[in-house]
Amino acid sequence: MATRHPRTLRRDLDAIESAGYPLLTERIDGHTRWKLLDGIINAPALRLSPTELMALTVSRRLIAPLEGTALYASLVSALGKASAALPPDGLNLVHQLEGTFSIGLGPHKRYKRYREVVERVTQAIVEKKRIQMRYDSSSRGRLTRREVDPYRLWYASGGLYLIGYCHSRTEPRMFAVERIKSVTPTDLPYQIPLHFDFDAFVEDSLTVMRGPRIDVEVEFDKPTAAWAKDRIWHPSQQLKRLPGGRLRMTITVADSRELVGWILSFGSGVRVVRPESLRMTVKQEAATIVMSS
Repeated sequence: MATRHPRTLRRDLDAIESAGYPLLTERIDGHTRWKLLDGIINAPALRLSPTELMALTVSRRLIAPLEGTALYASLVSALGKASAALPPDGLNLVHQLEGTFSIGLGPHKRYKRYREVVERVTQAIVEKKRIQMRYDSSSRGRLTRREVDPYRLWYASGGLYLIGYCHSRTEPRMFAVERIKSVTPTDLPYQIPLHFDFDAFVEDSLTVMRGPRIDVEVEFDKPTAAWAKDRIWHPSQQLKRLPGGRLRMTITVADSRELVGWILSFGSGVRVVRPESLRMTVKQEAATIVMSS
């Protein structure tokens, strides 16, 4: 049998996927193989209602920072196929429904120029293979070389992060994707330890930063409490109404600069009750801001 050029093979595989037949990629004995998912040929055609298509369109806006990555391209492709299957009246209804719902992303990063890094990391996660990478470490202030067993890509607070076992630090770590300068795949297999719990790994973070777990108690004045009470700032939060419209919140989170910044964002509308170490850190940070302004 004649050997097909890699570009030709890739084009054929893309054509198969474009026809609606998802492929499963496997790595066996150092060779990459593709196969159709079991039962997919006989699977019934997927038909979406206009409201379901509108919901998918909203999800595309939610992951807009990932534009340029394979994940975003796949979602756009799926939306195009679903739209093509709708009759004109259904498509008009989708456009009407889109006018009822808008998305505000807030602060976020863009990952279009990191597409190659994201694709290589994603492939390594799928194949359960270790990677070598050059990482711009914020804590060390220089480029470092890391060997990492990539567990999962995590999209949170407008940023994309790689969570995996770092062989330099000999522990699971979190890496900002935009700080990964290069990724080199290896043939070294790995297994995620049975005791590793992804949700437990990230649950202490207020948003993404990790650190020692501490119990925090803050008190909001009446004007600040009026809007602070309606948000879920962290899954651990407990609220208690106080006289005069004030509000007390307790949370168990990672002690980090992220926590200090979150408290300062409320200005004079918040007071740190405990721990004392956090209260002093916030006080010193506020004084530094005043001195430097």
